[in-house]
Amino acid sequence: MAGHSKWSNIKNRKGKQDALRGKIFTKLARAITVAVREGGQDPEYNSSLATAIEKAKAQNMPKDNIERAIKAGLAAASGENFETITYEGYGPSGTAFMVQCLTNNKNRTAADIRHYFSKYNGNLGTTGCVSYLFERKGVISIENNGNMDEEEIMMAALEAGAEDFEVVDGGYEVTTVPEDFIQVLNNLKEAGYENIKGDIMYIPQTYVKVEDEDALKNLEKLLDALEDNDDVQDVYHNWEIPNEE
Repeated sequence: MAGHSKWSNIKNRKGKQDALRGKIFTKLARAITVAVREGGQDPEYNSSLATAIEKAKAQNMPKDNIERAIKAGLAAASGENFETITYEGYGPSGTAFMVQCLTNNKNRTAADIRHYFSKYNGNLGTTGCVSYLFERKGVISIENNGNMDEEEIMMAALEAGAEDFEVVDGGYEVTTVPEDFIQVLNNLKEAGYENIKGDIMYIPQTYVKVEDEDALKNLEKLLDALEDNDDVQDVYHNWEIPNEE
């Protein structure tokens, strides 16, 4: 089956320091709360909530935190209205960025995102300017515990409804269409596989290699600024990060 890019090169670097864990949990809790408010508390009938919970589990968010976020969503039948917005832009050296936000003030968020791109030698674009360079997929990572049969896992993934399967460093990666993500994830868990994490994400179709030192510094600073913004949920880009990073 056709391979694709590694998990570590697809997404932003979540949880890179323990000091950021509280901020990450806050963002995850907000996503869960909004999903409950908009679609109810049952993940079986609310795919947005199911995805948000899986994302929280992948970041080792405590069960109590998840339950509190769900209760907060139930309690917040009225109140602040949050909306999901995806911004597209170009970073240094022509790198492409997709920035997913969850905000209750889109004017504030748009101004912040535009400022970051401008400050670090990039520019915020219009809808569709870079999205054609990405493909939206469900990606499930299975850690190899040292006693796993590759063919057996591949067949289990295909039977679960996976679209693609790849052997990666430290384990296996399963790709699905977004609509089948939760079903495939649950089927693999029910089949007995553990150490699974997954998310629906934008996968770049091509990567940009950056060698200019100034551009590299600006890329790092742009990613840090985006990750640090409370409204930003996820950052995807096509910068080919060196292996040592």
